[in-house]
Amino acid sequence: MPTLILVRHGRSTANTEGLLAGWTPGVALDERGAAQAAALPGRIAGLPLSEIVTSPLQRCQETVRPLLEARSGLRAHTDERIGECHYGDWSGRKLAELKDEPLMEVVQSHPSAAAFPGGESMRAMQTRAAEAVREWNARVERDHGADAVYLMCSHGDIIKSLVADALGLHLDLFQRISVEPCSVTAIRYTRLRPFLVRLGDTGDFASLAPQQAPPGDEATVGGGAGAP
Repeated sequence: MPTLILVRHGRSTANTEGLLAGWTPGVALDERGAAQAAALPGRIAGLPLSEIVTSPLQRCQETVRPLLEARSGLRAHTDERIGECHYGDWSGRKLAELKDEPLMEVVQSHPSAAAFPGGESMRAMQTRAAEAVREWNARVERDHGADAVYLMCSHGDIIKSLVADALGLHLDLFQRISVEPCSVTAIRYTRLRPFLVRLGDTGDFASLAPQQAPPGDEATVGGGAGAP
């Protein structure tokens, strides 16, 4: 079965403003995010991509644009199932405000029970994304062969949930996974089991250096902003 390259979108204006973007329209890449997207074709130049699939949201579309320009023979397929979690009434709000919401404790510790007001549950998010991957695996293998490699550009919580699915982890453990903006995660699927062969690879270790404000013990809903 194929190898899936999961790319989180580059750093967005919502990331730097500390907002939970969700499906809020008009959330674009910021200057650093645009630079990350521009560097992506070079980072994966050695991969013979057979297909590119992307979330419909602007920040993902902008992330794959340089890659499509570099590989003129490919076009992007848009799949809403790998779009961001529908955060409902939480969309567009500051993460600093949301941390005091009682639901945030559930999101952190028991995400399989979390459902966003006016939005969807985290279980539904994972289910639709995993179904999309399985369908694309079958389509890519049918059209390009079992050794094909394809790419999906998606969002932090979606990618984390797909990694948990590949590893056989309960969704309640997915907050232990971290993927920075424009990081590359690779999952090789086989008939019996998937293999996680890369996780959150940015080629940049700056975010591992000690910081003035050490990271807390909570996961950033939607994914963090990455290295400063």
